[in-house]
Amino acid sequence: MGSNVFKAISFFFFLSLLTACKPGQEKDNSSETVSDVDGNSYKTVEIGSQVWMSENLKTTRFSDGSPLALVENYDEWATLSLPAYSWYNNDSLNREEFGALYNYYAIESGELCKEGWHVPTDAEWIELETYFGGAIIAGAALKEEGTDYWKTPNKAATNESGFTARPGGYRSYNGTFNWMRTYGLWWSSTLKSWYGSSPKLVYRDMRYDDQDIRRDIADKKSGLSVCCIKNP
Repeated sequence: MGSNVFKAISFFFFLSLLTACKPGQEKDNSSETVSDVDGNSYKTVEIGSQVWMSENLKTTRFSDGSPLALVENYDEWATLSLPAYSWYNNDSLNREEFGALYNYYAIESGELCKEGWHVPTDAEWIELETYFGGAIIAGAALKEEGTDYWKTPNKAATNESGFTARPGGYRSYNGTFNWMRTYGLWWSSTLKSWYGSSPKLVYRDMRYDDQDIRRDIADKKSGLSVCCIKNP
């Protein structure tokens, strides 16, 4: 009897090891649900020491309640130097699944995310990437699985992070829309000047055909997605 009991305990211990999380992976890292000033509700996820909204922002107002300009006209978007947003292809049906696209001037305000949250810095993006093995592979852990929202093949996507990144595309500085379902582009709040250029905002992008996260800079008039992070 004693031998059988020992074997049973050993077997269940072995099963527990098989079903345990991999290093850097979490089974249930979901956190609170939060709402913005418009009343939109967002799932959140705890990753390491950070807490992120796991949905693209879709607020139409700043955290103090003042409105953001909805700009649809291409020429008007191209000449703006004020905070603004748009829905991809000027179609509000994209709002719920992909969120809004915001220009730099909305980011610059420091009041785009709800109180207690902010647009992540470049360093905070780096911390997120590092948690999942570095930028060269971290996109796999951050992208939503499957091809309901991402174009096939949505390479290597596992969403083991719970971050649930969706590809909202972007709006160019000239007002045109591109890349929904193929690229997701997210602002940071960090300005940088590369190769002697005027300061531009650092952003991240993830792609349907790769598992990396790419880091680049965009014109202030560009419209990109935003994923807010909770204040430390």
